Amino acid sequence: MFDNLSERLAKTFKTLRGQGRLTEDNIKDALRDVRRALLEADVALSVVKGFIDQVQAKAIGQEVSLALNPGQAFIKIVREQLAEVMGLEAAPLNFNVEPPAVVMVAGLQGAGKTTSVAKLARWLKEREKKKVMVVSADIYRPAAIKQLETLSAQVGVAFSPSRADEDPVAIVERARSEAKKQFMDVLLVDTAGRLHVDEAMMAEIKALHQSVKPIETLFVVDAMTGQDAANTAKAFHDALPLTGVILTKTDGDARGGAALSIRQITGKPIKFIGAGEKTEALELFHPDRMAGRILGMGDVLSLIEEAESKIDHKKAEAFAKKIQKSGQFDLEDFRQQLQQIQNMGGIGGLIGKLPGMGQVKNQLNEGVAEKEFKRLEAIINSMTPQERAHPALLKGSRKRRIAAGSGTQVQDVNKLLKQFEQMQKMMKKVSKGGLKNMMRGMGGKVPPGIGGMPR
Repeated sequence: MFDNLSERLAKTFKTLRGQGRLTEDNIKDALRDVRRALLEADVALSVVKGFIDQVQAKAIGQEVSLALNPGQAFIKIVREQLAEVMGLEAAPLNFNVEPPAVVMVAGLQGAGKTTSVAKLARWLKEREKKKVMVVSADIYRPAAIKQLETLSAQVGVAFSPSRADEDPVAIVERARSEAKKQFMDVLLVDTAGRLHVDEAMMAEIKALHQSVKPIETLFVVDAMTGQDAANTAKAFHDALPLTGVILTKTDGDARGGAALSIRQITGKPIKFIGAGEKTEALELFHPDRMAGRILGMGDVLSLIEEAESKIDHKKAEAFAKKIQKSGQFDLEDFRQQLQQIQNMGGIGGLIGKLPGMGQVKNQLNEGVAEKEFKRLEAIINSMTPQERAHPALLKGSRKRRIAAGSGTQVQDVNKLLKQFEQMQKMMKKVSKGGLKNMMRGMGGKVPPGIGGMPR
């Protein structure tokens, strides 16, 4: 998300850095570029106008520090204003109610409600340590009930069964009673997709909301619809008292217009963003951190939080000690590191959160990188434990067997071994305290053969 906007803003700031100081003239030129970049990102016109007016007032006023050059000063102002437009701070869920806290999820058809309910259930279970139950009140799409049941089993939360011939209010009341008996902390309610212009369907969800009185009512919206996402959310909020938004499919949206428009148009915060179909692909939305990502400053805090929750610390510690001691590691270690990277959202997800790595991210083809990682893992999985521990054993016949077992070619096995050798050399430098030399040698580029980069 925001790739196009980030690229355009970077060019604007580069031009400003060559100026001696901020003046009305160079601010005017920079703001024209920023306005164009925001409109191309499909940000709502009213939001763009307010944003530009605020940045201009701050830039021309007395808020610029003498310690900063013009480019830095302007970036600081733009970052603060971006964060303000998106809501300044994260808006966590409210659990200040007698358990179970009922969270209702609404939205249009195809926006990803059912998947978002499963993602949210997993997030609450793993991050907030909550006991979660889910229930489907979507009586119009029987497959939705089965889908939620399957997903709830995958993420390991309780599921309250329902049928297509039942009344949605009765379904949720029964589920709440069950959740209370089982001492659940949270009950997540998946509702049927509906259009805000469908009066009968809107009347139904109003009646459900009035009966259940959820502590949170979240609206799921597709980021790829741009500013229309904000307009749809506002229309729903006019009929239903929303408390926040879950923005889905952000991995497919290079513009970011929805994220920059929703708060200003609806007055409601984006609480979560979803990036991908996997149930772990949900994160709390931090406007200040997202502003940093847009401007190429990275998001180290989110990266640290992700590492804390998704990395196997025992394995990571054992690997670190092994590298520090000898600089040697085997193909089993290599496989574990590939799995850790994929758990953290893949190489593209990692690089996107690192400061100053925008240029490297642009070199990546994330789809190719993901396929490459899966192929490498499949090849290693086809090896015996002895072969993983002693790669030198891998000769002609063994390579042919491994290629056949992993559905690859012998050339692919050879490429893996070559990449493994390169990584071993890099790790030896790290073990000798040569991390800076290693990074300098790479020149800020992705190692050959990773993520679709040329070998």
